[in-house]
Amino acid sequence: FVDSFGDIIEHIESNYRVINKPSGRAIAGLSMGGGHSFRISYAYPKTFDYVGLFSAAAGNLDNEEVQNSLKAQRDNGFKLYWIACGNTDFLYQRNLDMMKYMDSIKFPYTYRESGEGHIWRNWRIYLSEFAPMLFK
Repeated sequence: FVDSFGDIIEHIESNYRVINKPSGRAIAGLSMGGGHSFRISYAYPKTFDYVGLFSAAAGNLDNEEVQNSLKAQRDNGFKLYWIACGNTDFLYQRNLDMMKYMDSIKFPYTYRESGEGHIWRNWRIYLSEFAPMLFK
């Protein structure tokens, strides 16, 4: 899916009236979609100024290619990298591990921790907090 994501961006920008630069693009997702957003954002490090990961199934931080991609994303810059997870979510530790690695490479992010777990109530809250920060 990551390799073909450029085709999706091209299709959208060819068929819809959008701002086709990083400041006009955001990607966000929850759970597996958060993992996809994580991978797409580092695979296309100059594409999105806004990234939102809600209870993300992110991983592979031991992989050198992933590490280098995250460093490239950090170096290219972005406006907001927002991570949120409930403290009883089964992906909580995975998100903590991701942020620990990000801290080690001085990758800037904003973290929002909530109570409870992998539930719609949390994701609705995260979206309501994340969306007003977009495209500023």
